[in-house]
Formats: sequence, C-alpha cells, structure tokens
Amino acid sequence: MNKEPLCEDIAGKGCGLKRVLDLIGGKWKILILCLIDKKEVVRYGELRREIFGITNTMLATSLKEMEADGMVLRTQYDEMPVRVEYRLTEKAKSIIPILLELKKWGEENI
Repeated sequence: MNKEPLCEDIAGKGCGLKRVLDLIGGKWKILILCLIDKKEVVRYGELRREIFGITNTMLATSLKEMEADGMVLRTQYDEMPVRVEYRLTEKAKSIIPILLELKKWGEENI
C-alpha cells in the first residue's frame, strides 16, 4: 500500500500544504478567521478588541492579505464615520471544517 505524501516537493511551490500555510499561516490569520466565522459579520474595531495582542498594523496587513487571497470580503459603507465590515468568503468557509479538526486534535493531544 502506497502512503500519500503530504508534499511531493517539500516546501516547493507545488506543495499544496505549503500554499495553505502561506495563505492562513502566521500568528493572526487563523484567529481572524475564527472570530469572523463565529460572528459572521465583524467590524474592524471588534476584531481589534477581541483578538488580544494584535496591533493595528498587523490587523490591517492581515486583513488586506486575506482580502487579496479571497478569504474575506470587505464592505465599506459611505457613512460618517465610515463603517467597514468583514465576512468570510465561500473559499474561507470551506477551510473551517479542517480548522475544527485541527482544534479537536489539539484538544486531544496537546
């Protein structure tokens, strides 16, 4: 029986696992996904308040990258003051079950 490798080309551009880690890796992106998934629609200030320790710069950078990667939808309303809301895309929603499995594994093994 052949075992499927996680990556044929370890850490190469063709490695799907590396591409996933590039997309949601780092200290903050999974936490941002978790909060938006929990609340469905979240404003910037809520994200800033509820993700302990994140700086404005890291939050803004992470959200811009996640928007560019097709993981979050940003909606800006022409009000004063300007209101901006974030929600998950279908692409981001499709990774939530995988993150739930990782969470379960962590609870059982760490």
